[in-house]
Amino acid sequence: MPQLPETMTYVAHGQGGGPEVLVPANGPVPRPAADEVLIRVMAAGVNRPDVQQRKGLYPPPKGASAVIGLEVAGEVVATGAEVTRYRAGDRVCALTNGGAYAEFAAAPAAQCLPWPEGYDAVRAAALPETYFTVWANLFGHGRLARGETVLVHGGTSGIGSTALQLAREFGAQAYATAGSPEKVKACLDFGAEEAFDYKTQDFAEEMKRATGGKGADVVLDMVGAAYFQRNLRVLGMDGRLVIIATMSGNEVEKADIRPIMLKRLVVTGSTMRPRSTAEKGEIAQALESRVWPVLSAGRCGPHVHATFPLHQAAEAHRLMESSAHIGKIVLTLG
Repeated sequence: MPQLPETMTYVAHGQGGGPEVLVPANGPVPRPAADEVLIRVMAAGVNRPDVQQRKGLYPPPKGASAVIGLEVAGEVVATGAEVTRYRAGDRVCALTNGGAYAEFAAAPAAQCLPWPEGYDAVRAAALPETYFTVWANLFGHGRLARGETVLVHGGTSGIGSTALQLAREFGAQAYATAGSPEKVKACLDFGAEEAFDYKTQDFAEEMKRATGGKGADVVLDMVGAAYFQRNLRVLGMDGRLVIIATMSGNEVEKADIRPIMLKRLVVTGSTMRPRSTAEKGEIAQALESRVWPVLSAGRCGPHVHATFPLHQAAEAHRLMESSAHIGKIVLTLG
């Protein structure tokens, strides 16, 4: 392995708590395992799971870095003994198992992808978490197909904006929910046929109107319990509800499950972090062959709302928790 510094700056979160617990600290540079690459981080994406981990509600899996952060872009500086594709100097973005809020991060080589053509570090860092998640859930578990209809909740989030763009790109009709007129307009810019302000409109009734009573084939939901019953109403025959987060809570009380039987619905969902390297590697391969050409052609791509230097990670989390942003928030290094 080439000569590397022994220590680096990373963002610590202590015993957890509010954004103020995020402070720069000094610690050892990670050493890549046999199947990993070590990346000199140029930018790191900020995601909702980061906020949950900071609060102590989303612990890293066994063996993963305790440092917060799930996606990076940067330059490979060292490789494990089993890595054959990448070498020092390659610029990659990676879905990490943790450790992204740091000057150096290790990631399985299978979870790395080259930067799309024309991308810089900030845009590349905004890709992995959202694109892995959307591809696996919307097109994998949700089986969204050309000509079908999808309702995307939180259409201006990193996940939502990605889902709307990819649904349009692959021939589906997308609709969205959002929380303000400004965000409704942004959803239309991302490719939604229509978007509904959940503060003033009943999205279930609006989807019924928009689809002529047919309903959606797929609902991509990150809200959870509060939307469960209405999501069942939104879906048409053989529809699929894909749950990827539970921002409103985990427990549904007094749910009427008859629509599941009457309409032959599928209720499914997943989280990305506990998946094996092999599973994430399969998603990476599908993205590289199906989606990366679209990104390189400029037909889809992340919308970066704001960037913060690494030492201002607390400010980035405050913005994330305010939900005032549209698209992605990214930390920059150097």
